[in-house]
Amino acid sequence: MSRVAHGSRRLLIGVALLYLAVFLLLPFAIVFGEAFAHGVATYVAALTDPAARSAIVLTLTVAAIAVPLNLVFGVAAAWAIARHDFRGKSALVTLIDLPFAVSPVISGLIYVLVFGANGWFGSWLAEHDVRVIFAVPGIVLATIFVTFPFVARELIPLMQLQGRDEEETALSLGASGWQVFRRVTLPNIRWGLLYGVLLCNARAMGEFGAVSVVSGHVRGLTNTMPLHVEILYNEYNPTAAFAVASLLALLALVTLAARAMLEAREPDLRHATRAVQVAQATSP
Repeated sequence: MSRVAHGSRRLLIGVALLYLAVFLLLPFAIVFGEAFAHGVATYVAALTDPAARSAIVLTLTVAAIAVPLNLVFGVAAAWAIARHDFRGKSALVTLIDLPFAVSPVISGLIYVLVFGANGWFGSWLAEHDVRVIFAVPGIVLATIFVTFPFVARELIPLMQLQGRDEEETALSLGASGWQVFRRVTLPNIRWGLLYGVLLCNARAMGEFGAVSVVSGHVRGLTNTMPLHVEILYNEYNPTAAFAVASLLALLALVTLAARAMLEAREPDLRHATRAVQVAQATSP
């Protein structure tokens, strides 16, 4: 390797490391540094505050509802798209990508338009004493909307790459549809499925825009962790804000670590998935 090429490589590596240090490592260090700036006792007090506990519980509850629902949808959508040909297949793929193109704030406003007091179903919901907007159901719906592509988008290219041969062979040998899914399909997609669930869960817990619109910011009732961080910071309580933010940062670190473990265990998984996505993007 020539000196010029060697120097260019070192320069590129240095630029990449500097970029990561400034825009990734430094913010994480600041978050944790500010969270513990006044000692462990203050940090614990901020997290055990009733409003903070309520935000943490609500965030976990919403994720516990949204992620399994998106898991079911993602598997069903990937199965339908990768294994069957039907009219409207391209439209379904486009609709799955819709939350990536629509601003989360816009999606929250759509739910307000549909389920709000002056929305399409507002009067009916009021008559039956059902609250969706400014309540937990609205937060769950908004979270489901912004996170439902993650599982499907991980599985679709993976299942398309694997093809149908193994499943068709199992069916020809007399296996039922459920047996084919449980013994053939699921083992083949398990790592991609887990990868999608990790990304979906991280986004569900960290979602701000859509949840902010539909929640109403009712402290102790409809505030998730990201909303609680905003309120604390606006109230000039940065230590408590950074304490709660550190939990979200820790979630991000755990997600990255889990993703790295998956990629290390199945190194060909991500390469195969990206290859299919590139082929789809470049196909006429």
